[in-house]
Amino acid sequence: MKIKEFVFVFLLSVTFIRAEPFQLKSPTLSSGKPIANEQVFNSFGCTGGNVSPSLSWSGLPKDTKSIAITLYDPDAPTGSGWWHWVVFNLSADTNSLPANAGNLEKGLLPKEAIQSRTDYGVSGYGGPCPPKGDKPHRYIFTVYALKDKIPADQNSSGALIGFYINSLKIGEAKIIAKYGR
Repeated sequence: MKIKEFVFVFLLSVTFIRAEPFQLKSPTLSSGKPIANEQVFNSFGCTGGNVSPSLSWSGLPKDTKSIAITLYDPDAPTGSGWWHWVVFNLSADTNSLPANAGNLEKGLLPKEAIQSRTDYGVSGYGGPCPPKGDKPHRYIFTVYALKDKIPADQNSSGALIGFYINSLKIGEAKIIAKYGR
């Protein structure tokens, strides 16, 4: 084999081996940027739209069997953070969610998906609402690639689902946005 042929075969091989990176995107969220009022909670003194953002992802690891999505505030003054949205058991061929998919009444999630309890005490999306006067909180939107489904139901806590996610995780992609009032 000539050197030119070897280089061509090598580069062709690298192209097929190199996988697309696992990425999370949203038309309404950007890492480090403020969250729009449309996504903010509508209670606890906040007056937002409480609409979960549109999300899309690509580059899932090849062994992905299911997907989970969380929205977590590590800056909440609770000592344990705050779970704002917990969705799991999405099929591995799911690659996006439309805006307001976290609204239980709209039925926009795929049928196999489960939304469990947030720290607001109910299932579904509950947007940001930090205490007035606090520094802006970080809101971590994460999509997880999992090697299996999570054996839980809609009554499970965010912490329990977090435990399962960490034991089944083979990849993750994040957007960390901010919100303060």
